[in-house]
Amino acid sequence: MTSFAILLGGDLTVTPRLKSQIKGARVIAADSGMMHAAALQIMPELWVGDFDSAGSELTMQYRDVLRETFPAEKDATDGAIAVDEAIRRGAAGIILLGGLGGQTDHTAGLLGQSIRIARRGISCLLTSGVEEAWPLIAGRLHLELPAETRLSIIPFTDLQGLDLAGVKWPLSKRDVPVGSTLTLSNVALGPVEIGLEGGYGIAIAYPPQAADV
Repeated sequence: MTSFAILLGGDLTVTPRLKSQIKGARVIAADSGMMHAAALQIMPELWVGDFDSAGSELTMQYRDVLRETFPAEKDATDGAIAVDEAIRRGAAGIILLGGLGGQTDHTAGLLGQSIRIARRGISCLLTSGVEEAWPLIAGRLHLELPAETRLSIIPFTDLQGLDLAGVKWPLSKRDVPVGSTLTLSNVALGPVEIGLEGGYGIAIAYPPQAADV
């Protein structure tokens, strides 16, 4: 399976768990997301954006990386452009690094974008290194989580037939309306299985840092 890691400009904590998640992935940097390349010890195959926030030092350091420049006034974010390019290049899985914990509007937009990615049959993970998120659509999702991981499910629409196994408080065929706090702050006992009959949501996890191995 061809996976792509997309470097975004938000906060990123490099952990062994994060490194294992992107192992073997092809890499595309979105504008200032290139700043994470050195810490991750990776070299992107492509750098896209309007480069209004990349910085001259990054431009010099990665001058040999293929670049695609877009106008500042455009109808998509640099991250969305990077995602579209990954899909064009055959991505079966996309990992968005540095997309959580920043500006709320950008974070919400990326979470919505992840649902769009999942609806195309492409797996998607968003991570800041300390916080992880996956889109939920109808079907089943397996999450490899360490025990004691805090796990929340946020409905973006009314959820129908939610199954949740491998957690302290399991659910079976439960309908969860949008705005409900029923599925906040559960605790994983290990790997988690999520099933959903209808609706869209986001699963958010906070793995214990001690378990980042």
